[in-house]
Amino acid sequence: MKDFIEELTWRGMIHQMMPGTDELLKKEQVTAYLGIDPTADSLHIGHLCGVMMLRHFQRCGHKPLALIGGATGMIGDPSGKSTERNLLDEETLRHNVACIKEQLSRFLDFDSDAPNHAELVNNYDWMKNFTFLDFARDIGKHITVNYMMAKESVQKRLNGEARDGLSFTEFTYQLLQGYDFLYLNQHKNCKLQLGGADQWGNITTGSELIRRTNGNECFALTCPLHLTSSTSSGSTCQTRMARSTSRYSLRSRRKRLTLSSQSMSRTQAAVCSRSVLPRRLPLWYTLRKTSTWPSRQATFSSESQQRRAS
Repeated sequence: MKDFIEELTWRGMIHQMMPGTDELLKKEQVTAYLGIDPTADSLHIGHLCGVMMLRHFQRCGHKPLALIGGATGMIGDPSGKSTERNLLDEETLRHNVACIKEQLSRFLDFDSDAPNHAELVNNYDWMKNFTFLDFARDIGKHITVNYMMAKESVQKRLNGEARDGLSFTEFTYQLLQGYDFLYLNQHKNCKLQLGGADQWGNITTGSELIRRTNGNECFALTCPLHLTSSTSSGSTCQTRMARSTSRYSLRSRRKRLTLSSQSMSRTQAAVCSRSVLPRRLPLWYTLRKTSTWPSRQATFSSESQQRRAS
């Protein structure tokens, strides 16, 4: 069985991690969740790293939970945003949730009888009957305003980066996401939350809420964001994944990899093939098709012989 942290580390997919996470994963089968707000009817390239974390998590023997934010999606996460999101109605959210579930099923095993089969959960299921007074009394009392104000996502919106400041609706988002972690910890024994680098503040709010509520252990791990040359550290590329999941598109990208590998080292080609592109053919077969494979092999062999002789 592969080591999850080691697998992510060599791929460059770890941005921050709470102390003790590696030890927990080596000790037992762990349940972890990653949240996705259904703000559109398709995942985009900014979700790729998070979805791949869930896939590697399951392949390493652990149990992934994909949380669709049917409730939090009605509000919108202020992390990395300079303006407030448009609020979606329930019908649109239901449509988006169904589309995202279909896409996630291509990456995660939801249907097998394995003990680590993936589950899809929707936070609207446990938030729809939660009244404002109950939430303020049972959850809000555990997190101070000072703690919430110190979050980077809040500070950026209050220090002039946002034209209209930060609404109360968005300000409470981190509490709602924190309650998701608490609920899954209590009902699914979820001890780890995964997310993008911009989610660190919201994730730590959830771990603090768990610590102050029931004292259970919990951990966090974030991955880097996908950025373009024109995006800031708080925003991601919004290219739709649905446009790149057809068989034709995958074959085209595999063909481009084969052609481009003629000017790449073996290590670079291996990293691109294993960490980015879905493929059916083994890597050695792809590299054999390049015209430079024999010459590289001869070069490596001669260099090895010279080192042995010296």
